[in-house]
Amino acid sequence: MSQLPPRADVVIIGSGHNGLVSAILLARAGLSVAVLEAADMIGGATRTEHPFAKVPELGQSTGSYLLGLMPPELLRTLDLQIPVLRRDPHYFLPTPHGRYLLFGRDRAASREQLTRFFSAADAAADDAMQAELAALREDVGPAWLAEPLPVAETAERYVRPALRQVFIDLVRGSVADYLARFEFRSELLVAMYAVTDGLSGLTAGPDDPGTGNNFLAHNMCRLPGSDGTWMIAAGGMGTVSRTFADAARAAGAVIVAGAPVDAVLLDGGAVSGVRTADGREVAATVVLAACDPYRLMSLVDLPADLVDRLAAHRRTGTTLKVNMALSDLPRFTCLPDDAPSPFGSTIHLLPGSDSGDAMARLRAMWADVRAGRVPDEPTIEWYLHTTVDPSLRDPAGHHSSALFVQSVPYDADWDALLPSYVDRLLAICDRYAPGSSDLVVDTFPLTPKGIEAHFGITGGHIHHLDNTISFTDRMPYATGVPGLYAGSAGCHPAGSVIGAAGHNAARRILADLGRA
Repeated sequence: MSQLPPRADVVIIGSGHNGLVSAILLARAGLSVAVLEAADMIGGATRTEHPFAKVPELGQSTGSYLLGLMPPELLRTLDLQIPVLRRDPHYFLPTPHGRYLLFGRDRAASREQLTRFFSAADAAADDAMQAELAALREDVGPAWLAEPLPVAETAERYVRPALRQVFIDLVRGSVADYLARFEFRSELLVAMYAVTDGLSGLTAGPDDPGTGNNFLAHNMCRLPGSDGTWMIAAGGMGTVSRTFADAARAAGAVIVAGAPVDAVLLDGGAVSGVRTADGREVAATVVLAACDPYRLMSLVDLPADLVDRLAAHRRTGTTLKVNMALSDLPRFTCLPDDAPSPFGSTIHLLPGSDSGDAMARLRAMWADVRAGRVPDEPTIEWYLHTTVDPSLRDPAGHHSSALFVQSVPYDADWDALLPSYVDRLLAICDRYAPGSSDLVVDTFPLTPKGIEAHFGITGGHIHHLDNTISFTDRMPYATGVPGLYAGSAGCHPAGSVIGAAGHNAARRILADLGRA
């Protein structure tokens, strides 16, 4: 393990993927860089762990679980490659009573399913929406690797004229309003898109302003071969952080785990270094906070206007992740025997899947969470990646799997509720794939408070700053304190495994140091 240096040009707080991207760029520019990580494992929430006591050799991406939004231009700038595996099919919407969607690379087959199980109007609506999102993805992509502009200026600079107002309305508005434009006939389809792209990771409901921004962000997959879909990092998400950490060390950066920072030090109002929890100090003229913005607020006095803005945007997380070890693969009753394997896909278990009121159920779920109640049937995204990436399996052949649950209240009495709630979630799985709960050998659940404790994210909010907050309203790269910068998921462009914030913060530092 690296020793804590007494001095560095730049100290980076946190070794999540953004902090590691910054470390690569700053070290390659000739600066001495020290990355200080509070946990004993690097990577932040971008980890591959072995969390199952009963199946100790089974690998699992315990936090982030897919790679989709990292800009290809960033990887070219870093001259690095992340081994990714294409999921085909990538979307699976089962129902308990025979209807299903299994979307993959074959667009014609997807349209045929939409028409057969839903309607020709739904297929046409999906075509129109996907075409519009592809155009927005192409236009907005370059904005992610640049300093943010206000929404209207972003539209003017980057978005083709015909879509500028669409972009503005989408970013500022709700995912429900955006989806309504396309006149889907099936509420279940609307709910599927609203949940997986509009509400994922948010503390918000489908009608809330800004959920459209999260929807757009989640449709910004531009990695080669992705065709707009999310992909699996071979070896789990720890491959991402390990690749970046190796490159940072090769460039001369020092990465020290188990070194929590408890204060950013100032001298005359400007950064002079950091102090760790055990009292050691590292002198530096630049500190880059790759931790969440609220963690940074606890380490140093930020300008009052920034503190007020962050306080107004502060929200706790509402996601629950149940990591699971399975003895075998489940069997979905809605799928015919000759259907492609659905297990690499995002499996959507939606309330109302057996009725016509999916959006009403979604709104009722959010009303429960706002009232502090644990919903009887939340939305579930089910993952089972070891069919696509068998490298994670243990010698006995167990599968790693996870339920990504949205939404649940942060302040529930999880010590009392969690065991029975996991059983309730597994019972929901059994409705679609009978006997699934019997396949579970071990679990490693993370409630919002568990996410906070395990990954060190304030409030357990996986996006650091809610993705309803966009562009210049997010945490700025330059904080207003001389020498103090931010470059985490709370910054532009959004929370997820993107890396653009680390890139943009490093560029800003180099420009301010006259090294651009």
